[in-house]
Amino acid sequence: MPVGQIAPLAPPDWWRAMAVALLNLTGLGLGFVLIRRWRAAIACWLVTAVLLLIALPATPNGIPIGVTVLYIAFLVLVAVLGALRGLRTPLLWPPRAPVAFGLAVVLLVVPLGAAVLFDNARQEAYQQMLLKRLTQADNAITSAEFEPIATAEPQFVSNLATFQDLLDHHGTSRAAKLVPGRLQAFYQVVSSPYSSGDYCNAIEPLKFLRTLPTTAISARDLGSLATFPDDRLATSLYQCGTHALGSNGDPTAAQDLNDLMSTFPGSAQAGKVEPAVAAAITSAAGGLTGSDPCSATTQITSLGGQVSALTTSVAAISDGLKKDVGTVNGDVEAGTYDCAVSKYKGGDFAGAQTAMDSFVSTYPNDPNKALAQKYSIAAQIAQQDADAGKVTPTLTTGGSVSITIFNDSPDAMQILYTGPATGTINIGACSGCKVYATAEDAQQNACGDSSIDYPKASFTLPPGTTYLLQKSTNTDVTDYTHSDQYAAGSVYQLCAYEKSPFGGLGL
Repeated sequence: MPVGQIAPLAPPDWWRAMAVALLNLTGLGLGFVLIRRWRAAIACWLVTAVLLLIALPATPNGIPIGVTVLYIAFLVLVAVLGALRGLRTPLLWPPRAPVAFGLAVVLLVVPLGAAVLFDNARQEAYQQMLLKRLTQADNAITSAEFEPIATAEPQFVSNLATFQDLLDHHGTSRAAKLVPGRLQAFYQVVSSPYSSGDYCNAIEPLKFLRTLPTTAISARDLGSLATFPDDRLATSLYQCGTHALGSNGDPTAAQDLNDLMSTFPGSAQAGKVEPAVAAAITSAAGGLTGSDPCSATTQITSLGGQVSALTTSVAAISDGLKKDVGTVNGDVEAGTYDCAVSKYKGGDFAGAQTAMDSFVSTYPNDPNKALAQKYSIAAQIAQQDADAGKVTPTLTTGGSVSITIFNDSPDAMQILYTGPATGTINIGACSGCKVYATAEDAQQNACGDSSIDYPKASFTLPPGTTYLLQKSTNTDVTDYTHSDQYAAGSVYQLCAYEKSPFGGLGL
């Protein structure tokens, strides 16, 4: 039969009709080809070609649902039309309708196989998309890895949210199965300062990791990583805090240790705080008897401030820390005195006087108060006469030497002395006395007027060289120092006077 000529109608044949319909369901219009409906076949080819252009290459979202519905409707339509046309249209080949039906059934494997292959391609594209998201999150985390945790934290949290989304909404994907390993590596990287023993710099990163179960990723998905930072953070707080004890009053010592005791009150690390504090106090106190008690006192004073700032709700630890506060305060008190003595023996007489006066004022009930006052007196004299500083003050009083000092001056006098004994005496002003014009005048006439009852003061000393410092209540008058060798069993009378034109004193 010539091409393009329609074959005459044949008797109805349902095998033929079903064969044409099934062949049209392949999307290739093969049913129309068998009954020589070329225009309809070409239309099928064009529609299927358009579908392929839309579908390929495969994407994670696949073919738009509207396109899929329209194409299925088109296949149903051409199958129905093919069945209607094939019902009475004879076939040139194959000659028998059942054979054509069998061939149609076999050829249906083609579109079904194509659909399976396409879905596999779509699934792979979907997996690759998720893997790409995972890689992007990994890269973003890596780029922030060496930044300070405060700067890196927003980046970390944002990209960890990608991990959480993969676990929550794509749990069976290859990317989601890689997330636990990524999280393990992430925790190791962030906590790397701890692993390298850099405990102080490990604190903030470990604190950040502890917040993740509530800010970025669920504790359920973290598993054992949820508690990963706890022991490491407790150790870091302990190590950093105890290392800073006594270090120039570094406030981070108390901050870190208080943080430890409040965050992990029942931890082994919290239980070691008080013994570490006690050991630090003992070590610092050992320096008070060394060659530099002033530096040791500074250190233990700083330590005292740190210890006083420690607080805890654990009664046993709190009681121990209270005892430590008492111990360190006692050491500070002892160190303050030892430092003042060291200043005196080192020739810093002005510093020694100030330190001793401060000690007496701060610790009025200290057993060393009386001796500290003696050191203050000797230090004042030594500032005028350095030889006086060679004498180490003692609490010695009295002796076989008797000294009486008369005051021939219109101003009250204070006499400070040191040597075999150290002390002060005060003599009131002489109402009938005058200021002498010259030293010669004073030496000839001082305390020589029998009509004047000169104010006087007497004291006794052991024999030996005594250094005296004469001071007037008149601040415009220059102080005067004098030393002499006093023999045992002797009685001495001295006259204190004031001379001009420079307002000097004499003895």
